[in-house]
Amino acid sequence: MFKPIHIVGGGMAGSEAAWQIISAGIPVVLHEMRPKVETFAHQSHDLAELVCSNSFRSDDDELNAVGLLHWEMRAANSIIMEMGDKHALPAGSALAVDREAFSASVTKKITNHPLVKIDRNEIHDLPSDDWGHTIIATGPLTSRNLANDILKNTDQKSLAFFDAIAPIVFSDSIDMSKAWMQSRYDKGETEEERTAYLNCPMDEDTYNAFVDALLNSEKTEFKDWEKDTPYFDGCLPIEIMAERGRETLRWGPMKPVGLTNPHQPEIKAHAVVQLRRDNALGTLFNIVGFQTKMKYSEQVRVLSMIPGLEKAKFARLGGIHQKYLYKFPIIIR
Repeated sequence: MFKPIHIVGGGMAGSEAAWQIISAGIPVVLHEMRPKVETFAHQSHDLAELVCSNSFRSDDDELNAVGLLHWEMRAANSIIMEMGDKHALPAGSALAVDREAFSASVTKKITNHPLVKIDRNEIHDLPSDDWGHTIIATGPLTSRNLANDILKNTDQKSLAFFDAIAPIVFSDSIDMSKAWMQSRYDKGETEEERTAYLNCPMDEDTYNAFVDALLNSEKTEFKDWEKDTPYFDGCLPIEIMAERGRETLRWGPMKPVGLTNPHQPEIKAHAVVQLRRDNALGTLFNIVGFQTKMKYSEQVRVLSMIPGLEKAKFARLGGIHQKYLYKFPIIIR
């Protein structure tokens, strides 16, 4: 009988590593500190929880490197891709999932496997030699105790950056007399895919007023020890993007291309805010690319300036959290 391999961290990386190992007939001890130790960003105690976005990005394996990685993972019998496909939502050419159903399915399949033992205790330090082969896959929400021990043992000054979370809106609070359903360039093989995104248009004056409100809004204040922590450029808060230039958002998450407003087909929008379905029922939509560090009251005020979201009710407001640079599994022994 093989000696168990220990995996610290039950996120997507740790869950995938566990699945690949037990699929080879080797036992695993999977250490996940939740629910005994909670984090700011997690909403459940499930494995492989999607914290920030419910999108795996492009699923095009012919024209996109991310899509090719999806293809390779499917070929390797990936549990993440299997459950992603099982709980996929309409998202044009992207792969988006019902985040709760996805995580629950990964959790069920792993915890029910006879070769897996789940340990729900926090790991404070890098493990001793007695553990044998170990994978550290604690990801962006590593507990401070373990992060400090990693820092000490790797002689690094910093292992962190900031990431932000986008708000989620109840769909029945969106004004569909102003918004409409359409994927950019009508991408998708089915009508459901071609109408996967909800769009809120802005004219130039509305856009400029919105940018001004972003720039002048109250933001989350960082503690002294956090102030020099950089942002992750791939997931910048919208206020930071706005600070980089008034037109930045129009060339980023609010670009108006590939869309026609059926309410005013003769008028081209100056900018468009897109929302993507967040659950299978279609009762929740997340605002695409709108991760933010605005204070909660400011989010409600500023986001209500978006046409169609004037009376929006939020299932979750945005936030910001520190991410550690151990994002993928690292074999340490």
